[in-house]
This record gives sequence, C-alpha cells and structure tokens, in this order.
Amino acid sequence: MASKAKKMSVDYSSNPAVANFVEYLRIPSVQPNINYDDCVNFLQKQARSLDLEFNVYKVVPKKPIVVLTWVGQSPSLQSVLLNSHMDVVPVFEDSWTFPPFSGHIDKDGKIYGRGSQDMKCVGIQYIEAIRKLKKAGITLKRTLHLSFVPDEEIGGVDGMKKFVHTPEFKALNIAFALDEGMASPTEEFIIFYGERSIWQIHVHCTGQPGHGSLLFPNTAGEKLRYIINKFMTLRDEQKSILDNNPQLTIGDVTTINLTQVHGGVQSNVIPEKLTVVFDCRLAVTVDHEEFENKIKEWCKEAGEGVTYEFEQKNDKIECTKIDETNPFWVAFKSTADKLNLKLECRIFPGGTDSRYVREVGIPAIGFSPMNHTPVLLHDHDEYLSADIFLKGIDIYVKILTAVANA
Repeated sequence: MASKAKKMSVDYSSNPAVANFVEYLRIPSVQPNINYDDCVNFLQKQARSLDLEFNVYKVVPKKPIVVLTWVGQSPSLQSVLLNSHMDVVPVFEDSWTFPPFSGHIDKDGKIYGRGSQDMKCVGIQYIEAIRKLKKAGITLKRTLHLSFVPDEEIGGVDGMKKFVHTPEFKALNIAFALDEGMASPTEEFIIFYGERSIWQIHVHCTGQPGHGSLLFPNTAGEKLRYIINKFMTLRDEQKSILDNNPQLTIGDVTTINLTQVHGGVQSNVIPEKLTVVFDCRLAVTVDHEEFENKIKEWCKEAGEGVTYEFEQKNDKIECTKIDETNPFWVAFKSTADKLNLKLECRIFPGGTDSRYVREVGIPAIGFSPMNHTPVLLHDHDEYLSADIFLKGIDIYVKILTAVANA
C-alpha cells in the first residue's frame, strides 16, 4: 500500500494559488519590446480580489510600475517593500519539453514556464501570502507595498533604477525591502544581502596600420595582447582564490570575462584599431578607485593610443546589515529559525533591482523560498515544483508577519 501511495500524483491544477501562478506564467512578458498591458490587467484583478490599493506609475512610457498596497494598522510607520519584476528573458522554444508560456503542470507537479523561478513565482507568493493573512483575519502593523517593475532583465534602467528617485517612491516611506533570490538544490535557503558592482569596460587599442606581411612596431594587436594578458592574469588569480577556499562562493571574488573583440577590415591588413570588452563584477571588498587606477596603468604600459571607456560602471553600494543593528533582519532570521529553515547568506553573483534600493539607503534582502530545486533561471525547461511553490507561500506568511510587525 505504501509503495502505491508514493506513485499517486497530486492534482494541483485546482489549487487557486497555483491557478494564479499559471495564469501569470502564461503572459509572455518576454524581452525585448514588451507590452506590459496584460501583466497590469492581471495584477489589477489580483488587487481587486484582495481589496488592495492599486497604482500604476509611468516613469518611462510603456514601462509601467505597478504597486499594490495593503495599509497597515499604523500607516505612519515606515513601510515594507515586496519587489518583483514582470519581465522574463527570451526562450529557445525548440529546446523546451513543454511550451515555455503554457504553465504546464506535469504528473510530478512541476510547473513549467519562463519566469517560474525568475521571478513570477515570488510575485504570486507575495499575493497569496497576503490572501492567507487576510482570510485569517490577521492585520499587520506596517504597510506592505508590492511592486511589480519592468525591465529588470535588461538592467532595470527604465524600471527600479529610475523609480527609486521619484517623489512617488519616496512617498511609499520604505524602511526595508525584500526582492528576488535564487533556487537552491540543497536543503538550505540562500539569502543575498549585497551585490558586486558591474563594470563593463571597452579598451581601445590603436596603432600603426599596414600590410599583413610586414612587422611594423607599435601595432594595435601587440597592445591588445598586453591588455588581454593583464585582465586574464587577474582573472586567473581570482579563480585560484575561489578554487582554493571552499568557504567562498562566486559572489565573494571579482570575476572577469572577455566578452567581445572588435576591429580589423580584412585578413591581410594590420588594423589601426582593435577593441576588447571585459565584463567585470567587482567583489564588495574591492576599492573602486584602486581598481580603476590599475586599469589606467595597464593602458599606459600597453603603449601610446590605448584608452578605455565604460559601458556600465556601478557605484560601490553598501551591503545590507545582517546583524542585530537591523531589526528587520532580526525579525526575518528569528522567524526562519522558528520554521527550522537553514539559511546560507551570500553576495548575489549577478545583478538585481536590490542594488538600486540599497543605493538610496534602504536595506534589502534577496530571498526566493525555493530549496530542493535545481537552478534553472534563464535555462531551458525552467520549472518550479508546486509543493515548493505552496510551501513558499506559507513561509512568506510567517516572514511578512514578522518584518511588518518589527
């Protein structure tokens, strides 16, 4: 009997929370050139079903920022922000087992869809946690604002980056924010309290052009080689630090990757200019001025006519305190302990909208309650198991209660 019970599958399709999740996944808010209207309409419907305030802020045309608000018992207190993004990355549909915008639920309860991990799941979990709290007649001390922002997957330039500097954002009076984290294949839940700084650097090397059969001095290629060697040597050093310390994760070191090389006109002509592009993610311990001075020195050493410019250059942003000085962290951590959740605190390896929230002085934690789940964000066959999704709602019920009453 026991073995037969294990084979029985659960029908999650009739679960209202799962149904909302699937409906949201079926909206193809995929980069680029997104029409967000269907997302806005869906979220307005959710706000109505919960009797939440609903506002749409149009900081940039066609890039709506949706905010659902549950007013707390003490509206004068600073509020808590629950952020998620509406957009998702592109798909290679032929590589998916099920259509990526179908919200297909297989016999094992896996919910397939682009955004199932990154991060439509979290947005719906916020909503469904509030639904549970309201149904139970529970009210919270602080106001909760649920923000659904555009364009996070392309840097958030027209989304959260601009929104945090508006009067409308400041009027939300936010003291603490929750945002996306990442799935964890183990028992642990990953907590992110900071992010590395993204520096995308174009180094231009100019030199003597001429016929490819000759050996001119001062060529762009020689200078390019010098620059590449310097960056890649530093890359090797950082990789060695990571490889030799099992206590470190990728977010603890500076990563450097050569991503593009441009230049030349044809194979027998020495070019007058070559450009190499590096994607660098600076560890939170790196001194930015010192790092840029190192780049300046490399360019000088490479020879005359070597310059650099930034495609992207993030400022150094302070990490969120995860100690007794942060009452919201204390509330979060004590609740997690009561729930017997194993937490692992890290620096986020990529970039999220949390960096813009932290930049204006608001502490933010990245947390997606998805343990025992393979990391599939931006991958083919992205899915989240229904039982993990539903468990995450229950976790948020407790977490939101704690931080909103802190």
